[in-house]
Amino acid sequence: MTLPPTPVAPRATAPGAAAGTVVAGLGLRPQATEDAILALLAAATAEAGRRPTLLAAPAFRQDAPGLHRAAAALALPLRLLDHAALLAVQPLCPTRSAAAERATGLASIAEACALAAAGPGARLLLQRRGSGAATCALAVMA
Repeated sequence: MTLPPTPVAPRATAPGAAAGTVVAGLGLRPQATEDAILALLAAATAEAGRRPTLLAAPAFRQDAPGLHRAAAALALPLRLLDHAALLAVQPLCPTRSAAAERATGLASIAEACALAAAGPGARLLLQRRGSGAATCALAVMA
């Protein structure tokens, strides 16, 4: 049995990652399925014309099975981000959700995950897109 990734704060760069690397940030409900996440990522990738090489999600969703299954299906690493890391990038997130803020204390989750995991100087390539139980945003490492 593989243990879920440990929540971490963002790094200046991901190990082995270069400028221009695309990170997919995910926000999701616990019941989000692998298929729903994969479909959302496929749509975001098609729209942006770039494929992510890293997935990022909030640590409070570390027990969501669909999240881990989607990462495994895509053979992509999954970085779980703690609340402080997501809170630090909230001012950089253009899309806000009052419902998410009430539930988590964060007005933007997918965009925050993408930006925090991509590190300082990152920019959004694709703002939040949603589909049912999941949201996705893409960021590019500086």
